[in-house]
Amino acid sequence: MKKFKLLGLLLSLLLVVGLLAGCGGQGDEAKENGKEDVAVEYPTKSIKYVVPFNPGGQSDLEARRQQQPLEEILGTSVVVENKPGGGGAVGWATLVNKKPTGYYLTGMNIPHIILQPLARENAGYETDQINPIALFQGTPIGLAVQPDAPWDTLEEFLADAKDNPGGITVGGSGTWSGHHITLLQLQDKTGTEFQYIPSQGAAPSIQSFLGGNVDALFANSNDLVQHKDNMKILAIGSAETFEPLPDVKTFKEEGVDLVSSIDRGIAAPPGTDEEIIQILEDAFMQIANDEEIQAQMKEEGFQPLAMGAEETKQYIEDMKEKYTEIYNKVKDQA
Repeated sequence: MKKFKLLGLLLSLLLVVGLLAGCGGQGDEAKENGKEDVAVEYPTKSIKYVVPFNPGGQSDLEARRQQQPLEEILGTSVVVENKPGGGGAVGWATLVNKKPTGYYLTGMNIPHIILQPLARENAGYETDQINPIALFQGTPIGLAVQPDAPWDTLEEFLADAKDNPGGITVGGSGTWSGHHITLLQLQDKTGTEFQYIPSQGAAPSIQSFLGGNVDALFANSNDLVQHKDNMKILAIGSAETFEPLPDVKTFKEEGVDLVSSIDRGIAAPPGTDEEIIQILEDAFMQIANDEEIQAQMKEEGFQPLAMGAEETKQYIEDMKEKYTEIYNKVKDQA
C-alpha cells in the first residue's frame, strides 16, 4: 500500500512539473510571436512640448490649447517651450538627438520638415528621422494685399507683377517654409517675379504686413480670418471653397493650379518605444476628435485633422515625394 501511495505522489509531482513546463513553453511562444502584453510605466514625470517657432504663431497657439487637456488625459504636467530658428530646423535638429524617453516632444509642420533638409546643406536632421505621433491641424495658405492696394483681383496683381518684375514685395514666414514654397510655385506657374521678405514666424510676418512694410503677404488661413477687415484677400490655397472665407476664391478658381497648406502635428525622437507612441497618439487623437475643440478651430480659421502615427507617417512620405519634385523645379528661383 505504501508503494502505491509513493508511486501516486511521484506521478502527481511529475504532472505538476509537466504543467509548469508547458505554461513556460506557451509563455516563450507568446513572446516569440510578439503577443505578450508588456505595459510601460509612462508618464511618471513632466513632459516637455517644444514649439520650434516663435510665440504667438499657429503652432504655439495650438500647443497651448492642447496643454491642459493633455495634462488631464496623461495625468502629468506638460511644459510648452518655444525653440525658434531656421524655419523650424533648430527645433527638429534638437529633437532627433534627444533620448527617446517620451518626455521630450516637438511640434512638426509639413512641408517645413521636408523642405529644410532639401534646401539646407546641413539642416541637422533628415525628414525620415522625425518620428510622428499625430497630425491634428491644417491651415490653407492665402495671398493678401494692403487694403488700399491698386489690385482687386489676382489677375490684376499678376498682370502688374509681369510688367514690373521684382517690384512687388511679398512677406511670409521663414525661408523654405510653406509660405516661401507657395510663392515660388506661384512665380513658376505664372511667369512672374516678386521680392520675398521673410519674417521669423507667422506672427511677425503679420505684424510687418499690418505695419505697411510689404505690399502683399502669404499668410495662414487663421490669420486671414482674424485680419480680413485690414486686408484684401485675393486667393486661398484650399482645394475647395474655404468655409470661413466663402467669398474668397481658390487659386484654382482663379486659373492657377496651386493648392497649398501647412499641416501641424507632434513628433517624438527616433527610437521611442512603440507603447509610449501609442499612449501619446491616443491622447492627441482624443483632443483632435473633441467636438468643442474642432468647433474652436473652425471658428478661428483652421481645418481640424485627426491622423494617427501610421497614417501620418504615410502622409509625410507622400508629401516628401511631392515637395521634392516641387523643390527641384523651383529651387533656382529662390
